[in-house]
Amino acid sequence: MTHEIAGSPLLRLSFALLTFCLGALFVGAVYESGRRSGVRSEAVRRRTAIAGCLTILWIAATALAAARGALHFSPPPTMLVLFVLIFGGAIALASSRLGRQLALGLPLAALVGYQGFRVVVELLLHRAYVEGLMPVQMSYSGRNFDIISGVTALALGGWLLNGSPPRWIVLAWNTLGLALLANIVTVAFLSAPTPLRVFMNEPANVWITHAPWVWLPAVMVFAALSGHVLVYRRLISEAAARAADAVPASAAGA
Repeated sequence: MTHEIAGSPLLRLSFALLTFCLGALFVGAVYESGRRSGVRSEAVRRRTAIAGCLTILWIAATALAAARGALHFSPPPTMLVLFVLIFGGAIALASSRLGRQLALGLPLAALVGYQGFRVVVELLLHRAYVEGLMPVQMSYSGRNFDIISGVTALALGGWLLNGSPPRWIVLAWNTLGLALLANIVTVAFLSAPTPLRVFMNEPANVWITHAPWVWLPAVMVFAALSGHVLVYRRLISEAAARAADAVPASAAGA
C-alpha cells in the first residue's frame, strides 16, 4: 500500500473512532427510542442486540472487503455496488418499522442535532486532502460545502432543545442538508476513475476503496442519509397528527 493511501496514524485512528462512535450512537438510539415509545423491555433489548450485531457486521464486512482489495471502480465496479447498498440500505432502514420507532421515539432536537458529526467529518476530510489522500474538490477547500450541514444542525438542534422553531425551518434545513450531501456524493463519483470522471487535473478518488476510508461512504454517508429520511418521517407524522386534530375541531364548529 502506498503512503498516499495509508495516511497518518492519527488520521486513521480519528476515522475509526468517529465510525465506532456513530455505530454506538445508532445502537443507543435504538434502545432509547424503544424505551421512550413504550415498547416492552424484552423487545427493546432484543432490537438493541440485533442492531448492535448488524452494526458490527456492517463495519467489519466493509473494512474487510476494502482491506482485501475487493472494492474498486474498475470492471466489475464493486465500489458502485457498495454505493447502491449504502443508499438502498439507508433509505430502507429509515423507512422501516425500526425507522418509525427512531423517527417518533427520539426528540426532534436529537434527530437534527446529531448531524453535527458532519463538522468532524469535514475536518477529517480537509486533513486527508492536506496529507494528499484525496483530491481538493472533496474538501471544503474545493467543492464540498457539507460542513454547513453540520454547523447548522448543531445550531438548529440547540434551538429545538430550548425553543420551538417553526417546522418549515426544520424542513428547509433538512432539504438543504440532503442537497449538500447529494452534492459531495456527486463530486466523489465525478472524481472516481470511471468514464464519468470530470476532475482530470486532480488525483483520482481511489482512497475510499481502502480501509478505513471506506467507512466514509459505508458509515458516515449512510448515517447522514438515513438521518435526513428520519427527519422527513417525523415532520410528515407531525403534520398528519395536526391535520387529524383539526378535523374534529372543524366538525364541532360546523
